Amino acid sequence: QLQLVESGGGLVQPGGSLRLSCAHSGFTWDYFAIGWFRQAPGKEREGVSCIRGHDGSTYYTDSVKGRFTISRDIAKNTVYLQMNSLLSEDTAVYYCAASPPAPGDCLHYVYHNWGQGTQVTVSS
Repeated sequence: QLQLVESGGGLVQPGGSLRLSCAHSGFTWDYFAIGWFRQAPGKEREGVSCIRGHDGSTYYTDSVKGRFTISRDIAKNTVYLQMNSLLSEDTAVYYCAASPPAPGDCLHYVYHNWGQGTQVTVSS
């Protein structure tokens, strides 16, 4: 069965950094995209970043461009989200998810397999 487990969340001051990890199993990187999503209280879930399995192309929502970086370690079956220059508005539960391969921006893919989420809190 396809499984995803997030880790790395925590409390950090504005301007600080965190690296989230998404360990996945039950599927092959070559055939799936991995996306990072977040949801803050009272807000809709939004796509943050994603990486395509078939070619490694990466995509970001505008609010995190230049601050966040998504990467993969194929040997470790892990996708990372490096978050720098964190802002209070980045506070949310962050989820990783997997999608079958498709063309185009993977933030628009259909995701049905989700991890449990990890809390990121940015506060002074």
